[in-house]
Amino acid sequence: MEYTTLGTTDLRISRLCLGCMTFGDPVRGNHAWTLPEDSSRKLVRLALESGINFFDTANSYSDGSSEEIVGKALSDFARREDIVLATKVYFPMSNLGKGLSRKNILQSIDDSLTRLGTDYVDLLQIHRWDYDTPLEETLAALDEVVKSGKARHIGASSMYAWQFARALYTADLHGWSRFVSMQDQYNLIQREEEREMHPLCQAENIAVLPWSPLARGRLTRPWGETTARTVSDEVGKKLYDHSTETDSKIAERVAVIADRKGISRAQVALAWMLSKPAVTAPIIGASRAEQFTDLVAAVDVTLEPEEIAELESPYQPHHITGFD
Repeated sequence: MEYTTLGTTDLRISRLCLGCMTFGDPVRGNHAWTLPEDSSRKLVRLALESGINFFDTANSYSDGSSEEIVGKALSDFARREDIVLATKVYFPMSNLGKGLSRKNILQSIDDSLTRLGTDYVDLLQIHRWDYDTPLEETLAALDEVVKSGKARHIGASSMYAWQFARALYTADLHGWSRFVSMQDQYNLIQREEEREMHPLCQAENIAVLPWSPLARGRLTRPWGETTARTVSDEVGKKLYDHSTETDSKIAERVAVIADRKGISRAQVALAWMLSKPAVTAPIIGASRAEQFTDLVAAVDVTLEPEEIAELESPYQPHHITGFD
C-alpha cells in the first residue's frame, strides 16, 4: 500500500479509502444489498491487513448500522490511533431530520461517536449542500465540533465549485475551521469535476476523495451486464443511465487495455484515477474478498501516457449528477 497526506493536515492516509456503505443491516435503511455484520467484519479485517488505514462511513448508511459495524470491527482489529476514520452528516435518519442546521450537526456527531464507539472522528463531512440552512450557521456549528475535539477536521462532498469556494472564504472570513477535503463523484465516465472543482482543490490544497471510482461497477464488466445490485440500485440508474452510448465506448477501451496488460478492468479504471494529480485517495467499495484484493492491486498498476489518452479520448461532456 502507498500512503499520502490528507490535504494540509497531519493525517497520513492510505492511497485507497475503504467506503463502508456496503456494510450495514440489510433490514435497516434502504439498501437490501448491504452486508450483515459477520460478512462486513471480514472485509474490514482484510482491508487492515492490506495496509488500508482510511475508512469512510456516514450516519445515514443503513440508518446508523454501518457506523455500528465499522466501529466495533475497528476497535477489535486495530488501535484507534492507527486509523483515520471519517463519517458524514446531512441525510435524514429515523431519529434525525435532514440538513445541516446547528441542531442536526451537534446531535449527529454525538450519535455517530456513540455508534462508532470512539471519542472523536478524524474527519466529519457534510454529505451534501444544504439550501435551507444559512451557510454561517452550518460553518459555525462545524467549527464548534472541531473545537470540542469531537472531530479533528471537517470535509465536504458533492457540490458546485462556486458553493465550495464560498464556504472556504466564509470560514476564512470568520476564523472558523476550514474544509480540508472534497468527496466528489469522479470516474472515467463522469469527469465534469475536472473543469472547476479539481483546479480549485489543487489551488487550495484540498484533498480530493472521489466516490464511485468504478461508476457503480459499470467499468468492471461488459457494458450492459447487470448484477443483483444494479437491478435494484435506483441511485446508480439516476447517475449513469442517461449517457450510455458514449460511456459504453469508454468501457470498451477499459476492457481492451485490461486484456492487453493482463489485469482486471477494475484495476485499469482505478489506476487511471490514481494517476491524476488532483486525486488523493479514491473511495473503494467491495462485497467480496476477491473483489477487494483485486482493487488493492491497482495501486501497483502504472498506465502509460498513451493508454491514459486512449481511455480519455471518447469522453463527451456530461450532465452533472450526484448533488441531490
